[in-house]
Amino acid sequence: MRTAIYWFRNDLRLADNPALQQACAQADQLALVYCWPVEEDTVWGFARVGQHRKAFLADTLQDLAAQCQQLGQQLLILHGKPEQVLPALMQSLAAQAIYCEAILAPEEIAQCQALRVQNCPLHTVWQSSMLDPASLPFAPEQLPLIFTAFRQQVEAAGMALPAPLVAPSALPPAPAQIYDYPAIDWPTLYGEPFADFRSAFPYASAAWRGGASSGLAHLQRYFACGLADQYKQTRNGLIGTDYSCKFSPWLATGAISARQIAQALRAHEARVGANDGTYWIWFELLWRDYFRLLHWRFGAQLYRAGGLKGRLPQPHHPERFVRWCQAETGQPFIDAAMRELSATAYLSNRMRQNVASYLIHDLQCDWRAGAAWFEAQLLDYDVYSNQGNWLYLAGLGTDPRPNRRFNIEKQATMYDPDQAYIKLWLDL
Repeated sequence: MRTAIYWFRNDLRLADNPALQQACAQADQLALVYCWPVEEDTVWGFARVGQHRKAFLADTLQDLAAQCQQLGQQLLILHGKPEQVLPALMQSLAAQAIYCEAILAPEEIAQCQALRVQNCPLHTVWQSSMLDPASLPFAPEQLPLIFTAFRQQVEAAGMALPAPLVAPSALPPAPAQIYDYPAIDWPTLYGEPFADFRSAFPYASAAWRGGASSGLAHLQRYFACGLADQYKQTRNGLIGTDYSCKFSPWLATGAISARQIAQALRAHEARVGANDGTYWIWFELLWRDYFRLLHWRFGAQLYRAGGLKGRLPQPHHPERFVRWCQAETGQPFIDAAMRELSATAYLSNRMRQNVASYLIHDLQCDWRAGAAWFEAQLLDYDVYSNQGNWLYLAGLGTDPRPNRRFNIEKQATMYDPDQAYIKLWLDL
């Protein structure tokens, strides 16, 4: 009798989950486990995971647990660091192996190394990108340093997109000891009542809840109503839900995969034809892959204060940073955005670039503090994209330009000419 543990990380779905399918193929009994984030503060003095993000994560896990239950399985949520709680679970279950997705960011790599040091047989599978790294026209470690060169080589190669795997129709049974653990108290899982977070987007509607069920329903709705065809024209919008595709919260938790989105995109193009809007969605999926592949090539170098350029970081100004976080900079366009982020845990891509540029280049604060604030606040925090985007704006990534300073007044005139966005969030 071979007993194994499947450790869910940023892949909170049953469909298109190669690591889970590998575990199912190898195990007679399978424990399905998620490690709830430990309460801890960043070095910048605030909680690492904010309440909005916790609420969305709890939604996502509840949906996953329901899908597991439909297949006769039970999702076990452990509180603690994986390297601390998984070895004890492994011993309790007399398990022979742990399976999980591979995440090539420093802390996530360290978690796996700590498990292996404790003699936990660990099998990791890369599965978060749209493209298969093994099929690229270059070795991942030789990733082009400019995104445009990467995109052109990928498109010239005519790479076939791997089809997403269907969800398993059955799962190996859970070890009997799993049922000795207490049932999950969903309303109090993250320490705050759900109702406190239902008043603002995306919590007000069931369509914007976490989990694969809502994510796949949104994916189907988005392509069915023709929004994809307008994406290039509307993607810089600031107000509402339909100006951009809004796949990112479900992508970030792994409730849906990039390959599922790519499949839906190609099916839509086959029905109605390709256009600028659908190409731009593909373009954004390539950017997402590019930030992932940067970690194959550079790894921990992306987390240095000087990024890939090795420049000394500028002095940090804590009081300016606090004003930025609290939407008290005195710059209306920036303060409106920071209020939206606080209220909804979401910002448009346009406003993310503006607030990041303002923090780095106008307030002259350490870019790593801003990256940490986004990690805490954003529903759709993704370690790869977050790091890549902040490095890009700081001029410390692969971008050949020395910096990406935005002219905030010009941006406000271009994208909020009637000040509707400022008035919405600053109550002017």
